[in-house]
Amino acid sequence: MRLSLAFVCACALLGLCSPAADASPNVRFGIQDDAWLAHGGGTIDERLDRLDQLGVDVVRFNLHWDQIEPARGEYAWEDSDAVLNGLRSRGIPAVVGIVGTPGWANGGRAKNFAPGASSFAGFARAAATRYRWVKQWLMWNEPNQARWLRPTSPSVYVRQILNPGYAAIHAVIPGAKVAGGVTAPRGSSGGVSPVKWIRGMRSARARLDVYAHHPYPSSSRETPFTGGCGHCETITMATLEKLIAEVGRAFGPKRIWLTEYAYQTGAYGVTQQRQAELLGQSGLRAHKAARVDMLIHYLVKDEPQASRFQSGLFNIAGRPKLAALAFPLPIAQAGRSGGKLVLWGQVRPRSGVQSYRVQVREGGGAWRFSGGARSTSARGFFSVLVAAPAGASVRIHSPQDGAYSAAIRVR
Repeated sequence: MRLSLAFVCACALLGLCSPAADASPNVRFGIQDDAWLAHGGGTIDERLDRLDQLGVDVVRFNLHWDQIEPARGEYAWEDSDAVLNGLRSRGIPAVVGIVGTPGWANGGRAKNFAPGASSFAGFARAAATRYRWVKQWLMWNEPNQARWLRPTSPSVYVRQILNPGYAAIHAVIPGAKVAGGVTAPRGSSGGVSPVKWIRGMRSARARLDVYAHHPYPSSSRETPFTGGCGHCETITMATLEKLIAEVGRAFGPKRIWLTEYAYQTGAYGVTQQRQAELLGQSGLRAHKAARVDMLIHYLVKDEPQASRFQSGLFNIAGRPKLAALAFPLPIAQAGRSGGKLVLWGQVRPRSGVQSYRVQVREGGGAWRFSGGARSTSARGFFSVLVAAPAGASVRIHSPQDGAYSAAIRVR
């Protein structure tokens, strides 16, 4: 593909054309919303159509063991069959987690109590056998928090969940990638920080192909690049280097998946405009990060209870928020050079080289195109210099989609 001079120059400024050897220029962007995908409005085909329109590379979906095998040896796969077979039919890869212990596997206790190792291995083997085409697996969800796993111990997690699941899945699916950790950004009450959890997993001799983490911000003021606590043992997107360093010391050059991340809107979060901007910034952050291969947005649709997650691309009524424009066409300000804006972004729907145009608006004026049609990389990424002063608004247009991104304000 012939690249424009502006693209080459902007790439050089950002380090995108010549990334460090362990950077992730081909990072995949996905989404998770188990309840919406399995039981949302309309048909499963209509929900899959929406995922196609959003341009997801991957979908995270959890198998709730306590619901699928409530009695030993008696399985209810219907919901997961519908979702995973549907994703397969569309060519959308799934990253599948296993969570929740049935009472028969932990002495009749709640689902967040650890199972016996052999029982967990048995279900992991059954799941892998049923879904042999799934190549990416997650062992549990946020086990460093007591509400998800008790005892909240990295050695218990490794001995009774991670290592048995790793062995069982690899025995069934050659070449599978099994991610361990799947940690929350903080331990919260009764939990363990992700830093201590990673170190504890190493001491327990964890077996994993990939490390997974959820780098949620500590507050709505934090951005993917700024505001994190450097001296704390929490790990958010703003302190992603801490995660990369800890994983490297514990397990060597393992790849990293960020399997849950988002900003909420409304009373407990940010404005819709800010959510859209931060979605683009998080994409740039993951794109530039060493060894990060995946970033999963949580959710598709806001949860019905206002006290629950309001991080969807669509509101409770199903109406699109600005983030619904930002996800398929994310953009972010990556810097300035010679008075020009360095604009980074991606055109996600479809695969291959995509066409796009940049628009600029100054003050209360009309939108105007800045230059002609440009082409993305083979993965849909672009980086371009744009004449846009501070205070102007910028967005992109995808001619093939007939769609505009959400606008961002130039700093």
